[in-house]
Amino acid sequence: MDAVLDQPVLVLNRLWQAVNVIGAKRAFALLSRGHASVIHHDTDDFRIFSFMDWMDFSENNPPIDKMDVVHTPRLQLRMPRVILLTFFDKLPRREIKLTRNNVFRRDKDKCQYCGKVFEREDLNLDHVIPRDRGGKTTWENIVCSCIKCNSRKANRLPHQAGMRLICKPVRPKWRPVISLVLNNQQRERWKGFLDLAYWNVELEE
Repeated sequence: MDAVLDQPVLVLNRLWQAVNVIGAKRAFALLSRGHASVIHHDTDDFRIFSFMDWMDFSENNPPIDKMDVVHTPRLQLRMPRVILLTFFDKLPRREIKLTRNNVFRRDKDKCQYCGKVFEREDLNLDHVIPRDRGGKTTWENIVCSCIKCNSRKANRLPHQAGMRLICKPVRPKWRPVISLVLNNQQRERWKGFLDLAYWNVELEE
């Protein structure tokens, strides 16, 4: 029972945009309170069910796979795979974390002083304004730097070392992100709702 209720359910907002992935137990709680409806892929169409309608549908269309059904004392419920929120129509906004890899990704593994591309193990992070001069560890003050340029600049401002930035460091824009761990079956079930170009979904095996 616990394994069944731990299965992932894709959550869409009112605009049918993917906003989250939750466990089936939480999904049933939202459905029973009227906060969401079930979206069921039926042949070439998508059908929407209220919780009461989903109970009737489950009774008349029992699934074959035991992992697709939840048993209660009175009935068997089909496992919802996608639910549609009744009220929520916003997109989740998550800030990209300031990490070494994300700075390298923002700067495309390119030293922001000499402009050459390096392997990540040959790169450092440089505070444009050194920390002992009040420089903070922020997106706007951290750049990707090769070891040679980093040593040349040392604990100085770029102009004091006769150097200049090829690009002004900026904070990456906010973007909606859903990080999913999908198996092939889940990917097949959800592919109609996951627009990779828009959502930049990170898929992992």
